Amino acid sequence: MANPRHVPVLLDRVVALLAPALERPDAVLVDCTLGLGGHTEAVLERLGSTRVIGIDRDPEALRRAGERLASFGDRFTGVHATYDEIGEVVAAQGLDHVDAVLFDLGVSSMQLDVRERGFAYAEDAPLDMRMDGTAGQTAADVLNTYPAGELTRVLKEYGEEKFARKIAAAVVREREREPFTRSGRLVELLYAEIPAPARRTGGHPAKRTFQALRMEVNDELGVLRRALPAALAVVGVGGRVVVESYHSLEDRMVKRAFAEVTRLDVPDDLPFVPEGAEPPMRLVTRGAEVADEQEIAQNPRAASVRLRAVERVRPDRGAAR
Repeated sequence: MANPRHVPVLLDRVVALLAPALERPDAVLVDCTLGLGGHTEAVLERLGSTRVIGIDRDPEALRRAGERLASFGDRFTGVHATYDEIGEVVAAQGLDHVDAVLFDLGVSSMQLDVRERGFAYAEDAPLDMRMDGTAGQTAADVLNTYPAGELTRVLKEYGEEKFARKIAAAVVREREREPFTRSGRLVELLYAEIPAPARRTGGHPAKRTFQALRMEVNDELGVLRRALPAALAVVGVGGRVVVESYHSLEDRMVKRAFAEVTRLDVPDDLPFVPEGAEPPMRLVTRGAEVADEQEIAQNPRAASVRLRAVERVRPDRGAAR
């Protein structure tokens, strides 16, 4: 059972970054990665008039967060969706913009803690890994159907696995004997294929492969690629978008999206900035903020976090907000 009081990574800093955008009466935050509701609970407690729309693709997360946040009444609304649907979710709530958007990317503590979901490599479980267990392909489907070249790409790109080709070849060979259904067998294969010296460094030898499969099963980078411009578009003037990412590809995507909306697009030698040429947003964080040693000691997941934030300073052309 997941601990419902699990403290999210950099919670105080995230709330501090959101707060200036949520100080106005009846401000609205979209928590795009609701999970167990830790961020949302902190915002509802500390920012008294804020309303939160919580998005999650996992029905079980929505149920548990709904129970946790029931005392806040209609200040919280849970929505079953993927966060690239943020525009449609906001419109369905009768809003043309919101005041802040939060992403805390990756797998939630609840999903890791429920053995049957297959996210964790420490216990033998069905190879599922779907964040929404009601739809889509499973990790077993990926292992049993992808050609060796595609498996290599997934492991190399999403897991940064040095032995991706060797592992993929072994998976294809072994699935001919018997399809993969449980995580224990996959972990055994990884121990056999990854050389002993490599197994002794960089954490558990299954970590990279499980991460890669999870990201492929849930199309995490594709969803984020679509979600970022939608989130940036939906915040009004004074609104902020705050993102916590834990993977270099995610952080690179966030950095690029933020650069596009904060870049001054005029010639360097122009002595003035023409009216209307100012970028629509400004960077709130200088580069990516990271967790300190104390936070990492309390919450090991914080070791890889990269935190970035932007604020809208003017409407996009043609927008009236």
